Amino acid sequence: MAADDNDITGLLKAWGQGDDGALERLTPLVYAQLRARARRYLRGERGGATLQGTALVHEVYVRLIDSGRVDWQDRVHFYALSAQLMRRVLIDAARARAAAKRGGQDHKAGKTPSVDLDQIASPAADAASLCALDDALEELARLDPRRARVIELRFFGGLTVDETAAALNLSAQSVMRDWRLARAWLARELKKG
Repeated sequence: MAADDNDITGLLKAWGQGDDGALERLTPLVYAQLRARARRYLRGERGGATLQGTALVHEVYVRLIDSGRVDWQDRVHFYALSAQLMRRVLIDAARARAAAKRGGQDHKAGKTPSVDLDQIASPAADAASLCALDDALEELARLDPRRARVIELRFFGGLTVDETAAALNLSAQSVMRDWRLARAWLARELKKG
């Protein structure tokens, strides 16, 4: 079902103002896009994975519902928040898997593995790699929040350059510059191990 961006934005705004019927009409319009993003995340997931695409979408959906009223700006804002929630769900699951492999220890207690950013085929490909990426992103967010947000929206959210630019109120050129610089910084940090 193809939905007009204005339809989605209107339903988001109505839902944000408390119209539960708008949420019921919105769900089928955005579900396919969220499911496609979840499949992209989980492509290449190893056999011990605890999440499947449908479960990831449903967990994000529950967190969106539980977040209360949000002053939705547009569909890009919705997908940006969804990307943030997907990142949190994936990180939580990866940390749980990594801890289970070490008998319940927190992953930060041991040495962080050296990770090549270009070899992370999907954000969920490897629990240790995902945890290392999240740690590096947290450090980048402390140093340069905008560049960290660009990585989050493009890498975890699957947003295009133009969608990321709209979400952050930047030019496409600024997004591409931030993307390149943040990737270079992350690659250096991840190789340190």
